[in-house]
Amino acid sequence: MNKIAVVPGSFDPITLGHLDIIKRASAIFDEVKVVVMNNSSKQPLFDVDERQELISKVTQSFPNVQVDSFGGLLIDYASEVKANAIVRGLRAVSDFEYEMQITSMNRFLNENIETLFMISNNQYSFLSSSIVKEVAKYGGNISELVPGAVEEALKRKFQ
Repeated sequence: MNKIAVVPGSFDPITLGHLDIIKRASAIFDEVKVVVMNNSSKQPLFDVDERQELISKVTQSFPNVQVDSFGGLLIDYASEVKANAIVRGLRAVSDFEYEMQITSMNRFLNENIETLFMISNNQYSFLSSSIVKEVAKYGGNISELVPGAVEEALKRKFQ
């Protein structure tokens, strides 16, 4: 039986912190579905297709990673793709309370899908897509925060 994990996020844009979690998940699971979730409370810089394309580019060296998008409940997507687990990255203790609420609701909706938390590497514990966009907007150096393809895409967006 294939072990399938879903790594969800808005990925606007994908950062090296996200990529680290995806890489680590791909070493544990047979298949990893990176799913761009449409978060109606956020105003994205990149549309869903652009985000999927960027993620596909930067994960092409991981043969067991596929990229997808979904606009409904994460647990419904995970059920649809027959996932065993949802993998979430945690940067700090402040992330835990929010993630615990989501995990509890997902568990209520479908007790057969586990949620696993991966603690981010220390070098990425401060990193968020919002911070990256803010630095990029004002021409700051983001080369050590995002893959090269993302850095170029951000430069094009802010020119």
